Amino acid sequence: MNAPLDLMRLLRPKQWVKSLFLFVGLLFGHAWGDASLVWRVLAAAAGFSLVSSCIYILNDIADQDADRKHPRKRNRPLAKGTVSLNAAIALALVVGVTGSILGYYASPLVAAMLALYGLMNIAYTLGLKRVVILDVFIIAAGFMLRLLAGTSGVGIPPSQWLLLCGLMLTLFLGFAKRRAELGDADAGKAAQRKVLRDYSATLLDQMITVSAAGIIMSYSLYTLSAETIAKHGTTLLMLTVPFVIYGIFRYLFLLHQQKQGEDPAAEALQDPHLVVTVLLWLATTLWLIVR
Repeated sequence: MNAPLDLMRLLRPKQWVKSLFLFVGLLFGHAWGDASLVWRVLAAAAGFSLVSSCIYILNDIADQDADRKHPRKRNRPLAKGTVSLNAAIALALVVGVTGSILGYYASPLVAAMLALYGLMNIAYTLGLKRVVILDVFIIAAGFMLRLLAGTSGVGIPPSQWLLLCGLMLTLFLGFAKRRAELGDADAGKAAQRKVLRDYSATLLDQMITVSAAGIIMSYSLYTLSAETIAKHGTTLLMLTVPFVIYGIFRYLFLLHQQKQGEDPAAEALQDPHLVVTVLLWLATTLWLIVR
């Protein structure tokens, strides 16, 4: 009971990869040379990671009975009974308070964004997760708060095109997650996540298509905009667009042909094609804007 490994699993550290969204401002804002700013972004990223872990624990506490009926989620520490309720509550308090302190170190605005993130996710857990379409927009809002915390929150002016691209990307991942959960939904799965009853494969596929097109168009327009060219001193950032397109198409392949997509953060790290694509995109971007 309460083994360290089970407590770590309760934090879902694989999901901390979502905090990479906070580093977009450092990269595209040419702010990596400011050590103080880098430390503040690192603190904000750690703060969002820990507060998100707090939210995951609270979700597991609220959903533990439903999780026991799910073929995969029943192995979560609380549902399985390998972590006690008291230990889970204590751990949630520790990581939640620590994350909030780190957010305040980054800036009071980041701390306010963390508070909004927490309140929004509590509302999601208490009922908004059962409201069709709004449930995905709330998930996307969590990512957008990360983007804003890593830009406006630490004093880096955000690119409007990149914010739009981020919104499209997070909606794409959210609707793809619902599509994977729907699958060949049986009565048990529908009962486990009630909002799936209001979705259909056709509806979700249309939303995914619109979101995917939005990602490609907004990112492409960002690379071609006069503001971007002036800021980075290059017209060649458009060379990174094929990596974005390939990554989206690869994710759609995993979703429809490999029946993946329920856990975007974990699956993105496990698929070698996506990992290599992201690394090539990052290397090309750095080569173009850092020289």
